[in-house]
Amino acid sequence: MTTDLELLGQALKRAQYRNHRTMDAALQDAGVSLVQWDALRAIDQAPGASAHELAVATFQSDQSFGTLAGRLIDRGLVARAPGRGRRVEHTLTEAGADTLAAGRRVVAAELPKLFAPLDEPQRAALFQALTALQAAGA
Repeated sequence: MTTDLELLGQALKRAQYRNHRTMDAALQDAGVSLVQWDALRAIDQAPGASAHELAVATFQSDQSFGTLAGRLIDRGLVARAPGRGRRVEHTLTEAGADTLAAGRRVVAAELPKLFAPLDEPQRAALFQALTALQAAGA
């Protein structure tokens, strides 16, 4: 039997949408949205990264990430500093690191529930399949 690729694409999108909705709602307990938490996570993984690098890492446009970074700066979660040339570098503040940690605790509690319908071999197969798709598109 041949897999209907249109249905496969829709199923992938529905799973991603479920993940996004679930995590966004759960992260409210940490005081951030999923998009904000993802930005904090990206900055933590690449301290000193430029806005463009962080936009790419968080699947946003440069303009969208700039607006988001401005909000995080206003909340005291992120700091910007001049880098080489016109580069502006981003780092987490202590409050940002605390918020990221609070979000990680929330995510650690929610992800097992989100993936509960899959047993470990299914989770591993899904991870392998998604990693292969990502590598093919790089």
